[in-house]
Amino acid sequence: MTTPGARFAARVFLWAGLYGLVCLMPQYFLEARIATDAPPPITHPEYFYGFVGVGIAWQLAFLAISRDPVRMRLLMLPAVVEKYSFAGSTFGLYLAGRAAGPVAFFAAIDLVLGTLFLVAFFRTRGEAA
Repeated sequence: MTTPGARFAARVFLWAGLYGLVCLMPQYFLEARIATDAPPPITHPEYFYGFVGVGIAWQLAFLAISRDPVRMRLLMLPAVVEKYSFAGSTFGLYLAGRAAGPVAFFAAIDLVLGTLFLVAFFRTRGEAA
């Protein structure tokens, strides 16, 4: 029988992983569009595609956590770092005038998800694996 903490964690990580895949997968096909909507063109595509690839890998990790949050509990902490590092750096860039408002909006979503990941981590404390 799963506990309320494990159910909460499973739902949070499932929805985070699905949301992330929906947001990140299309970026593989949007390099030219990004160049016109938010100039200048991407000058180091390896960073762009590397970011997208690492992001997708994390979404898959979130889906794995959702399948067994108690057993995967320690992986929740690097997941928090993944969310907070994007949110924190984006907010810093936004305040410096180097990131657009829509990007800051998505960073705010990551901030909320990172906080939910922390809540899930603490709600699964003490549960047997």
